[in-house]
This record gives sequence, C-alpha cells and structure tokens, in this order.
Amino acid sequence: MRFNDGYWLIKDGVKPYYGLQLVKSVEIDDSLHLQVSSKPIRHRGDTLAGPVFDVKFHSPTEGIIGVRITHFKGIRPVTPGIPLFPNATPEPSNVSISIGENPSISTGGLTAAINPKPYSFTFSANNRVITTCHPKSQFIADVAHRWTTTSASSTTCLANDISANPYRTPEPATVRYIAQEFNVSPGEKFYGFGEQFGAFVKNGQRIDIWNQDGGTASEQAYKCVPFYFSTAGYGLFVNHPGEVEFEVGSEKVSRVAISIRGEQLEYFFISGSTPLEVLSRYTLLTGRPALPPLWTFGLWLSTSFLTDYGTETVTGFLEGMKQRNCDVRVFHLDCFWMKQYEWCSFTFDPENFPNPAEYLSSIKEKYGVKICLWINPYISQFSPLFDEAAREGYFIKRTNGDVWQWDLWQPGLAIVDMTNPAARQWYKSKLVALMDLGVDSFKTDFAERIPHMNIKYHEDKYDSYAMHNMYTIMYNQLVHETLEERYGKGGAVVFARSSFAGGQRFPTHWGGDVESTFEGMAETLRGGLSLTLSGFAFTSHDIGGFEGTPPAHVYIRWLAYGLFSSHSRLHGSESYRVPWVYGEEAARILAKYLNAKHRLMPYIYAQAIAAHRLGYPIQRAMLVDFIDDRTAHCLDQQYMLGPSLLFAPVFGDDNHETEYYLPAGTWTAYTPLLGSGKPRVVRGPRWVKEVVPLSEIPAYVRAGSVLALGPSDMKKPDYNLAEDVELRLYHPELGKTVACEIPSGHGAEIAATVTVTSDESQVVVKVVQGSLGGWGVRLFEDPTLKIDGVVGATLDGSGEECVNHGGILFRADSGVTEVIIRRTINPVTV
Repeated sequence: MRFNDGYWLIKDGVKPYYGLQLVKSVEIDDSLHLQVSSKPIRHRGDTLAGPVFDVKFHSPTEGIIGVRITHFKGIRPVTPGIPLFPNATPEPSNVSISIGENPSISTGGLTAAINPKPYSFTFSANNRVITTCHPKSQFIADVAHRWTTTSASSTTCLANDISANPYRTPEPATVRYIAQEFNVSPGEKFYGFGEQFGAFVKNGQRIDIWNQDGGTASEQAYKCVPFYFSTAGYGLFVNHPGEVEFEVGSEKVSRVAISIRGEQLEYFFISGSTPLEVLSRYTLLTGRPALPPLWTFGLWLSTSFLTDYGTETVTGFLEGMKQRNCDVRVFHLDCFWMKQYEWCSFTFDPENFPNPAEYLSSIKEKYGVKICLWINPYISQFSPLFDEAAREGYFIKRTNGDVWQWDLWQPGLAIVDMTNPAARQWYKSKLVALMDLGVDSFKTDFAERIPHMNIKYHEDKYDSYAMHNMYTIMYNQLVHETLEERYGKGGAVVFARSSFAGGQRFPTHWGGDVESTFEGMAETLRGGLSLTLSGFAFTSHDIGGFEGTPPAHVYIRWLAYGLFSSHSRLHGSESYRVPWVYGEEAARILAKYLNAKHRLMPYIYAQAIAAHRLGYPIQRAMLVDFIDDRTAHCLDQQYMLGPSLLFAPVFGDDNHETEYYLPAGTWTAYTPLLGSGKPRVVRGPRWVKEVVPLSEIPAYVRAGSVLALGPSDMKKPDYNLAEDVELRLYHPELGKTVACEIPSGHGAEIAATVTVTSDESQVVVKVVQGSLGGWGVRLFEDPTLKIDGVVGATLDGSGEECVNHGGILFRADSGVTEVIIRRTINPVTV
C-alpha cells in the first residue's frame, strides 16, 4: 500500500497515526512490552485518548525476535493462522531484556534496541546494525477506499467477475491499515516473497502476497510467501495469512514497507551468520519439508494436457523411452484421465481406460514406473459427485447459502470446503479409492483462485481473506497426509502448483504454466530461485515449457536445466515432450543427462536429507553460498545444486555466446565442455564467455568438495546409494578435514560418513562411521600431480570413464576403511 504522494505529502484521504514516543516499557514473561503514543507527551493532558500502540518484542527461538504491533486488542485474531513450529521444536532462547530509558531485547547475538523519543529502533547482530525502524515508520492509517482498489485482492477476477461475486456489498468509505517500514541501506538487496517470476532482485518492486493463477510471465504468482531475505544479513517473515502488501524501495526508495488491513501486525526478524542459517531458522519457525521418496528424483513423464491419453499412446511412450535409455520412473496422467466436463469425478474415463486397475498394474510391472494422477479441489457441476457434495454441504458457499460457483476452468465448478471435516474425509475417500487401483502420487493442481468476497465456510470463524492464501495449505496437507497414511513417512509426494508460507512441508512444487521459449525458461529459473529463498527446498517445472511447442534447441537446452533440478518432469499442453519428437539427438542427450543425475543420487539425496533436517534448499541462488561476493547478488541465470555443484543453463541455440560467472576459487568442469577429453579447470573469480554445444551445459564442481557418485547405467534413482560409490575429491584444501555423508536411500538413514584430510604429502580418505559396499576414490588436483604411492587401494588409470572425466582413480581394496594417497604437488597457474 502506498500512503504518500511523493516523499513530502500524504495522499488526500489518508490519515496516518505514527508511533512517535515510547511512554512505558515493561518485561512480562520473557517479552518486552512497550506503550507507544501517536503524539508527543508534554503533559498529562496529552495522555488523553489515542491511538497508543501496544508493541510486544519477544523471542520464540534462538536468533529470532518477533514484533507484534496492536492497536485495538479486542479485535479477534485473523484465522486460520499460519502454524508456527508445526514439525520442529523451538531452540531454547537465552533472552536478555532491559527496560527503562533505553529498552532492548537480545537473543543469540541479535538485539533490538529501542530509542524512546522520537520512537525508533534498530536490529543489530554482533554489534553491527542490520536495519533501522526510523521515526514515523510504525503506524496505522485510515485510507480512503479509492486508494485500495489497486491491491491484488481488489483487482482479481474473483472480486470483479459477475459469477464469482454477483451480490456485491457496498465498500467502506475508509479502510484501516497497519504498517511497518525499515531502512534500505546503500547496496542492500532483497529476494524471495515466494515464487516471483519478475526481476530476481526485488528492489523497486511492489509485491502483493496474494496467490493468483497468472502463469509465469506476469506479476502474479502461484506461491506467494510473506518472507524476504536481505543481503544485510537477515530474513523477515510477516505472520499474516491474508493479503500482505510490500513496497520494496518502491514508494520510498530507501524503505522497505509492509502493510496489511487490520488492527494488528506481527512479524519475525530472523538473523543468521549465513543465508543458510537464516533459512534454517525460518523453516524451523514455519516448517521443515518432508523427505520425498528416493524414486521421486527420477524422470517424470506426462501425457501432456490436451493430447491423446489412450493406452496405446501411453504404452508407446514408455516403450520408446526405455529403448532409448531414457527410463521413466513416474508416469503422470493429466486432466483427461477423467471425462471432459467432469473434473473432478475421480473416475477413469472408460473409453480410454476400461480396466484401470489392470492397466496400471501392467505398466507398473513392465516399465517399473510409479503412477501420478492430476487432481484439483474443484468439482464441475457435471461431475457425478456434484449433487452429493452440494447436498451434504461439502462446498464453499455464498453468504446467502447458495453453493459458490463460476465457469472459469470447468462449467459451474464448485470448490470443496477444506474447513469441513466431513468434506475432507469425503475428498480423502476418493484418493484412497484411486490408491487402491495402484496410484502412487497426485499432482495437486490449482487452489489459487479461491473466492474471498461474500462467501462463507463451514468453519464460520475463518476469515475469507485469510482462507484465500491458506486454502492451498489445507488442500496439499490433506493429500500429502493421505498418501503418508498409505505409504508411510517418507513415502509421500505431491506435485503441487500453489502454496503459501509453511507449504514447504508438503513437497514437491512445480513452476506452473510457462511458455516454451528461452524467456519462459529464464522466468522459471527466477521463480524457482525466489521460491528456494523463501523456505522451499524442492523445485520442479515443465521441461521444454507448457504453452506451445518448443523448437528443438529450446527443448534440448531445457533438458539440462530440468534434469539438474531436484525434480524433473517432461510435460506440455497441446504437444508431447517425449524426446524423439525433437529428434533422436535430443533422446541421446536426455539419456546422458538422466544417467548423470542417477549417478549423482548419493550426493543429491544427501542434500534432500539436509533439507528435511535443516531446511536447506537444494537448488539455490549463487548468493546463498557466496554472500560475500557482490557479483553473486544479481546472478539469476545460474545456480548451485547443493554446496558443491554449479550449473549455468544456456538460453540460446548452438551459436549463442553464453556468459556465466565463477566465484573465487578453483572450479573443475563436471561435464566435458567444447569436446575436451580432460576436465577443464578455471580459477575464479571470473566471467566465462563462450559458445556451448547443444549437448552440454556449463557445470562445475567447487574446490574442496567431496562428491559421492553411484554406478553408471542404474536406469533409476532408487538403488543402494552406499554400494559401489565413487568419491570424487576436487582440489582438497591443505590442512582441512571435510566430512561427507552417504545416505543408504532408505529415508533419512545415513549408511556411512567419510572424512577427507589433505596435507602437503598425502590425502587420507576414511570411513569413520558405517560402511560402504565397495568404493573408490577419484582425485582431481593440479595437472602436474605426481603419485608417490597408495595404501588401501589400487591405482586404476584405464577405462573410458577416466578418459571422459579425468582425475586419478583408486579402487579401494576389499574390506578397507581407509585409503591413503601419497602424492607430490607442483602447482601451476591455470
């Protein structure tokens, strides 16, 4: 919300009441409570009337300070609220509070210090001011309605479509807002706010936290999250389920402003020594992701949307993929597995699938695939389920008692009321029946266009504006928990399009409807990087794009980006995404990348476990790992996959000159580039500008990394990750010990922990915990490296693998737990 007319003037019709002076401070139950007057207090007469704000500073866990600003305490809290600490225990917070002339509260090195007159405060960490709430930066404002009409909740079709909102109530003349502003320091940059497809750096943008179905090429977003990350070293989460309006250096260029409608605003200021620590603390607060099953990291293939779903087509796709070594792990049937006009009926179309249980069983057995079905929470009035659900009160209703309906997407569709326990059980029973047929997962589509005007829920205390964003959480939680009940903890996965704060608990999420262009590919990457800077760990998208048919070079470039994402799916709208449609060379390239991803599963799944335990994102922006490198702050066309692997997708054909950045240190090419038979080594920081063949993607490994790889040609991701492991050591740092955890592939179980210690004369690789079923070491160091001897292993210098990837390979002797490589290094400048 913008309250000002320029910098000096307030808009006509806006009446602000600023917090101007601290009147009283008191400590209550490990919290600092302030009374803040909206006018200067010169004598007792100035204490008559208000507003006077009740401002509470508290610490729910170490390193986080919450601030709750309340005008009228008697207003009921907005419900449903965002669950806090839903699946993790707060860390004990050693809170220190001082009151009196200069109140303050501290926890874990983070301090909020209050200046009483004029009222303001700072957040600092380790004696460094992070940001400041300046005078007149905390306030309520009564705003003339005409200034509120540009908010997302007002401009949406849900507010203006005659079917969505036919019985309109008069708008109030004035709307009450409550707001908070913080300083924007020179050079400070902001990120996150959920899956935002616009400019990656959010400075200068107005962002409304209000889920909408707007594709990837607009300011709308499927997954809005009221959280941002700042390069000043903090994150900020607004604990409000409804619409939150952010002005990120856009109304006032040196302020980031937060505003909501209502009488109370709460936010949490989250500190951390690194971006990962900030994100870990944020996900402790709002929820850590479930660990997806190992099989979900394989290749997903779809029928596409508007295409043929017949059994011959499906079988032909699976057979063609198998013959080309592009083995599918999950086969997805999109909307038309049901009859047209009947979504959702939860019943297979008998014309295409006369015996679905038998058919699903046969392709699962023959091709080793899991089955995913498309669903949504909408029920067409032509669905055989509509009358029952309407009769039983399972739908969202208008305030006059009618079922809420409109025609967008399906004729006369209604929306299941997820606040109704009976409706949830009814919806769940439909999913259970499908799992009985052999379904393993569900693509939980839609749930962004949830009405908020003149409607009511079964749970009548729930606010409709809050439910607009919170609905998707209830929807995906229901489906995820239903899958968990059948397949156990660690056995459930949804493929969701919409989400909100806390939705990271129910992975995984894909980027929505993107055009089949390089521009669309770049939008998808920006959206994904913003999402993983908002607490989400797992991301996916439609490889090749959804809308339209990609040219072959777009499809092939996208394959590399898609396969080196946490989850990989081939899906389109009116055209297929099987690779041979784009030429047999595309199939060969897909097979190469898929095999590479399967080999990387010990590494990738270890990152998935870290995401589950700590909230670390897998696919993430460069700044997450290189926050001290200012160049990394603006990079949105490359990413890290975990802490060790850098990928730079190419957004052009085979003549395109791409450019990417390597931060300081030694980087070794993970895949051969430009036809080189030996690994290319580049020393950063530097920009690399080159033409990259269609069959390649710039991919580098960070110096000091220990990369665990599985065997080649496994054909799937779910194998014994601790068997026949190759440990790749990339330029080990002298005098350092690095630990590497090798998962078994069974849930979060770690099969072995390996340490690597390097000094000037030797590298020692040791299994310090657990065991490995056969393993080897491949050492990447300077090219003049001379091996003086090896203990516990045999030097293996032959074979195509060695020629392709370089390095010096050592096969560990049977039963050994330690390999010592003695060598002489003669460093050269690369």
